[in-house]
Amino acid sequence: MKVIVTGGAGFIGSALIRYLIKECGCTVLNLDKLTYAGNLDNLKEVDADERYSFVQCDICDAEKVAQIFNDFAPDTIMHLAAESHVDRSIDAPLEFVRTNVMGTANLLHCALNYYSQLPEEKKEQFRFQHISTDEVYGSLGKDGYFTESTPYDPRSPYSASKASSDHMVRAWGHTFKLPVLLSNCSNNYGPYHFPEKLIPLIILNALDGKPLPIYGKGDNVRDWLFVEDHARALWLINRKGVPGETYNIGGNSERTNLEVVEECCKILDELVPKAESYSKQITFVSDRPGHDLRYAIDASKLKRDLGWEPQITFSEGLRATVKWYLDNSWWWKPIREKNYAGERLGKGK
Repeated sequence: MKVIVTGGAGFIGSALIRYLIKECGCTVLNLDKLTYAGNLDNLKEVDADERYSFVQCDICDAEKVAQIFNDFAPDTIMHLAAESHVDRSIDAPLEFVRTNVMGTANLLHCALNYYSQLPEEKKEQFRFQHISTDEVYGSLGKDGYFTESTPYDPRSPYSASKASSDHMVRAWGHTFKLPVLLSNCSNNYGPYHFPEKLIPLIILNALDGKPLPIYGKGDNVRDWLFVEDHARALWLINRKGVPGETYNIGGNSERTNLEVVEECCKILDELVPKAESYSKQITFVSDRPGHDLRYAIDASKLKRDLGWEPQITFSEGLRATVKWYLDNSWWWKPIREKNYAGERLGKGK
């Protein structure tokens, strides 16, 4: 299989590429603009493999995207390129609209032109797979779960832009009969996660002796999904999913933000102990504007229809993640020094 992965230098995209190359025998072209969170070091494990190639490209560049499709002749597109941090969407919402909405529409347009010229046997296996987020569904109370039929109710510029891109994908599938697949996932975590996100931020701030910031009271709840479990699910959906269908992907691991931070501290206390527990560095800060209370995924459709369920528990995955950051300062130190040093983003106006 020849696969184009957009956003392949990002956190989830790079995990997917590593999986496709190392476990699935695919030939992969990584199409990435290399914005602040795109990092080719995420792909050192596979970048020497002859089945891997990289092209730097903005997904809004119609001419270049069309040329890449024609030159590489993919069997499938896995679209992960996106601006993805809620806090940054509060600071610069129009960048999210440009990339997530207009960029996705451009990819769909180019993919449709490419698809329409394929021979019938190639059309049968071609897929345009769009990877989205559970945040499009809005916020849950203490009970209930997001299902594939939950009405959309995005609350941030980020989630609104992803909801818009989801609608674009469905529209191209319905109107133009492009064989599309969608998935909405819960919070990912694992190795190579950019340090602005909660878990790597807490690990690295703890090691630096800095405050461990928690919004509000720390009672916001997220469902956590290990990124390698997510990569497995995405490829399974690509090959076995029904065109036009949506599949929720969750980790069955709900935790409050405070619980996540406290568990990180316990692991650090064990692996790199110091005089006082790292939990003494926990600091409660003013809440994020419009902070959703709870996200929780019902992934029963994916289990029922395709046989997928997470293989890695949150405790196992979090310990592996902490150990990875302890063992791979070569990766995160340059980021902390040059790109992002742990400062707060998204305070609003």
